[in-house]
Amino acid sequence: MHLVFDERRYLIPFRSALLPHIFTDVLVIGAGVAGHRAAIAASEHGEVIIAAKGQLKDSNTYYAQGGVAAVMDQHDSFESHIEDTLAAGADLCDRAVVRQVVENAPQRIKELLDWGMSFDKKGEKIALGREGGHSAHRILHSDGDATGVELARTLDRIVREKENIRVFGDCFVLDLITTDSGTPRCLGAITHHPKHGLQVIWAKATILASGGAGQVYRESTNPDVATGDGLAMAYRAGVSLQDMAFLQFHPTTLYIAGAARSLITEAVRGEGAYLIDCHGERFMHNFHEMAELAPRDIVSRAILSQMAKTNHTHVYLDCRHLGGKEFAARFPGIHKFLSKFGIDPAKNPIPIHPSAHYMVGGIRTDNSGRTSLHGLYACGEVTASGLHGANRLASNSLLEGLVFGQICGQTCREIFEDVGQGPVKIISDIRLSGRSELNLNDVRSSLRSAMWRHVGIEREGKRLDEVSKMFEFWGRYTLDKIFDDRDGWEVQNMLLVGALMTQAARWRCESRGTHYRLDYPMPVKSLRVHDVWSRGQAQPQQLPVGE
Repeated sequence: MHLVFDERRYLIPFRSALLPHIFTDVLVIGAGVAGHRAAIAASEHGEVIIAAKGQLKDSNTYYAQGGVAAVMDQHDSFESHIEDTLAAGADLCDRAVVRQVVENAPQRIKELLDWGMSFDKKGEKIALGREGGHSAHRILHSDGDATGVELARTLDRIVREKENIRVFGDCFVLDLITTDSGTPRCLGAITHHPKHGLQVIWAKATILASGGAGQVYRESTNPDVATGDGLAMAYRAGVSLQDMAFLQFHPTTLYIAGAARSLITEAVRGEGAYLIDCHGERFMHNFHEMAELAPRDIVSRAILSQMAKTNHTHVYLDCRHLGGKEFAARFPGIHKFLSKFGIDPAKNPIPIHPSAHYMVGGIRTDNSGRTSLHGLYACGEVTASGLHGANRLASNSLLEGLVFGQICGQTCREIFEDVGQGPVKIISDIRLSGRSELNLNDVRSSLRSAMWRHVGIEREGKRLDEVSKMFEFWGRYTLDKIFDDRDGWEVQNMLLVGALMTQAARWRCESRGTHYRLDYPMPVKSLRVHDVWSRGQAQPQQLPVGE
């Protein structure tokens, strides 16, 4: 597949203008758990600006109903958590990174407690839940199903207490700025604000923590801002991306016609809820020995299989045996939300369906958060750190953001000693397109539908070929245009990220983790590698999995 992208252009098209300049030591792009934690760490040695695409609630962190995985019980162990993570990752995790994150978990939890974060308790001790893929109770929650809200608020409060951190809300980052001579280096980014327009933020160090790309799919648990902007801008800047075929689908999202696909947390099954089909029959024991607690990719495919078998549009999550009062107390947010649709979990099975949830692949980083571009660091969902492999273990994502956010914020200090070239002249000399325009809403809708149908839970070579041709067509009439608003920039980013994901899925002729090929249903030993994609290369570099 040939990506429809002008290799001479590293900036997304925008109209040339005299741009205002802002200077800082560290620019953090993204305001979820990873971005906030990185900013807090970076503030220990410099001035920090956080560029947030939306507001606090507009992040996957805030949306997170699940908890934070950490070994906090004497009957649990680091080795157990490590092995569970490796098993879920389908033999593609980097063991050293897994150990690094798992062993840092208790320290990050203690830190949150010191900052005043409230975790649910059982008596005097922190309550520990269990979720799919975990062999022990090690999931910490806040207010039952509102861990992300409490975590986001806690970190945001600490951030706003720091006099040397500024938060730019509603700040869309168009592209990274890099030097075009000598050793490539990141110098900051070009941003857009509805009130202030285009601006340049020059930074000694830049940390990408922009989150995932769930909105590339028609069915998604992600907020509207998750359009893969960080992945696209990194690729345009020449940064290496890794394992782009792997995106995790959450098995249980509310399925009601006309309603948003709202997440029903994994913890509900951890508390003993069953999956049943339209005939009221349990089916997960036919697919995996852990039944409802099997890894998410297995549960998602099992649901698809049962839907096809029963010729039904969805299955159900049965919580009736858990007790109405108990359910309301354990999951107050979900209980309140379901009541809007007249669903009482004590009486009614909850209609559910899988949806796109978490980007497993992403920007390749080392164990200190460095990317392939000097001066650029990355953490959180936008990365492929080696922790998740081919499939993320439940509740490891908030933990990864905490651990690698802190690491990135500390590591980036090294760049202060090597400031290198200062501000450079920015030229956006893009030829006006002679091609006709496609309707942006049509392109967005069509690409999301194609990704869901053919680059989704189940994939097949011929269909992937067709999707590649679709992207070439859409790109030919969209990537060459100059837009002046977020809608246009987002669609361009979604086209680039969707094309990369499709390209990686076509290349990986096997089934592993979240990537399932109907025409190659088994893992292939020779493909137990990280596929690393860089701009200008038609084929990926294949790198060994770290032991």
